[in-house]
Amino acid sequence: MPDVSRRQLANAIRFLSMDAVQAANSGHPGMPMGMADIAEVLWNDYMKHNPANPEWADRDRFVVSNGHGSMLQYSLLHLTGYELPMEELKHFRQWGSRTPGHPENGVTPGVETTTGPLGQGIANGVGMAIAEKELANEFNRDGHTIVDHYTYVFAGDGCLMEGISHEACSLAGTLGLGKLILFYDDNGISIDGELEDWFTDDTLKRFEGYEWQTMAIDGHNPDAVIKAIEAAKAEPNKPTLIACKTTIGYGSPNKAGSEETHGAALGEDEVAVTRQALGWQWEPFHVPDEIYQAWDTRQAGQAAEEAWQARLEAYRRDYPELAAEFERRMAGRLPEDFTETMNGIISEFREAGASDATRKHSGKMLNTIVERVPEVLGGSADLAPSNNTKWKDAPIITPSRETRGTHGRYLHYGVREFGMAAMMNGFCLHRGYRPYGGTFLIFSDYMRNGLRLSALMHQPVIYVFTHDSIGLGEDGPTHQPIEQLPSLRAIPNLTVYRPADGVETAVGWRLALEAGDGPVALVLTRQKTGALEHTDETVAGAARGAYVLSEAEGGDPEGILIASGSEVDLALAAQKQLAEQGKRVRVVSMPSWELFEAQDEGYRLSVLPDGLAKRVAVEAAESFGWERYVGREGRAIGIHRFGESAPGDTVMEKFGFVPETLVEAYNELD
Repeated sequence: MPDVSRRQLANAIRFLSMDAVQAANSGHPGMPMGMADIAEVLWNDYMKHNPANPEWADRDRFVVSNGHGSMLQYSLLHLTGYELPMEELKHFRQWGSRTPGHPENGVTPGVETTTGPLGQGIANGVGMAIAEKELANEFNRDGHTIVDHYTYVFAGDGCLMEGISHEACSLAGTLGLGKLILFYDDNGISIDGELEDWFTDDTLKRFEGYEWQTMAIDGHNPDAVIKAIEAAKAEPNKPTLIACKTTIGYGSPNKAGSEETHGAALGEDEVAVTRQALGWQWEPFHVPDEIYQAWDTRQAGQAAEEAWQARLEAYRRDYPELAAEFERRMAGRLPEDFTETMNGIISEFREAGASDATRKHSGKMLNTIVERVPEVLGGSADLAPSNNTKWKDAPIITPSRETRGTHGRYLHYGVREFGMAAMMNGFCLHRGYRPYGGTFLIFSDYMRNGLRLSALMHQPVIYVFTHDSIGLGEDGPTHQPIEQLPSLRAIPNLTVYRPADGVETAVGWRLALEAGDGPVALVLTRQKTGALEHTDETVAGAARGAYVLSEAEGGDPEGILIASGSEVDLALAAQKQLAEQGKRVRVVSMPSWELFEAQDEGYRLSVLPDGLAKRVAVEAAESFGWERYVGREGRAIGIHRFGESAPGDTVMEKFGFVPETLVEAYNELD
């Protein structure tokens, strides 16, 4: 390695960050300047990674939870040899660049997760650390260690002020995640200024209360950083918080230590005097060869991966079936017999023809799935008996790491909905598990931003939302969802699936597990629904988002009733009453708008022909959005106020969710 000082290596991060923010005239230079010394030690002395293969299974995971400091991460990736050329740094925050304003998974090689909404990166890291622990328990054997890596997280004051940090870090301490190391950028500054008027927590005591190992260091002292990391690695049974006292905008003569370096470019004059102050004589976006050589990790990274590949090959010789399973899981491939197995399960539901709540159908489906899809890992936000999300004899994820050969697959998240969403994102991003998490639909509001990031990152998280309408009854308006369904449908890349019976529920689970490009929300009832009469065609139609469930008798249909979930029963009953009046009406079950919209025009028109303008849609939720399917001449029956506390059947009746309401609405269209 060339004779280059640590401070010079850290300054390369500082000036690439300053120059990129200045060129964009937008961004946050202060955090990269303040955390550069910490990053230099971590990435040059400890990080196990291979720039030539950012997807290497046993790499250390690095998360920048304070994602506004994205140029720190981009600088590290560029300097160590990832496919992120200088031209991309010059186009920071510009259209089509690989250096967006906040780190985005799938855009920039080496970025593990999309961060920016503060605190979520911490929770992603907790999910990653749990995944590492459970995969190690599941696959490692005596003499064969193929899962053995750390999760490092950078975070700032804002991350720790957000409530999600409490949710995630509390659980991380309970689970004893010894391979999770959190670096807290303790600089005392946020966008609004000095924190002393609004953030005076004793952070170390707080984390000690979570059962973390804690320490406070000078974040600009490389020796102190080394000592802290060594101490963190020496503690196998607790996650570690390293509170790093830093100066935001370190090196800037006139702006260091102030909010002026937080969310805006320093200005050309200040960048120039900072160059003088830190002895960096090179022009913008220039890094001298000796500094590039000192940072270059490509050879060391390749050697580290090759050593791991040799261990994997030895493992494959001694445990061929386990090795094949590990590689399948890390590649994100479903079991070879998945489709055949799922179709068999769906057939069983069809033959059973049971009338029950769809949450209970979901629980039965889950008990069958877990035996056949070993990567399924689930949990609930302290509502498992209500969500039906815990299967029989589910192995629980516990604090102990001394369980080689056994592992947990069920996680008690506690009452931590937001943390659960972000941790599930971490599971997916880590690879090896397909997570699902359960709560009431109303509490999707608590987890909305984590769910949104699932969609933004195209991660196949499965959200199990039960108690999906006013039909839940006595808990009343605080628990009865009204606006949640349309608001979830507004999220790009999220598939919402609200099944009407056991068969549709089974189809929904199959689709959720097959999904590879985004999350799926299964929206389930508390109350019983009827067992629909299915054919091969209707089962296939359920997978396409909408289908003709019951055709009009006695000739071509004159109109259409459309429904989802428990209201499909109402549509069928209304169809019967209308038939008695001589009206020929088709019933369409529409469990998923998103899947239906993805079908070709011919299929969509076969279900909802343009010539049938008499349409009534019904759903026990705010009706916003249904106009796209009923048109200007149709009618959407929904709810436009909050609910009431009473038995579920009573509430549904009082709000007009009875067949007669549909019949009356249909007849008014004449």
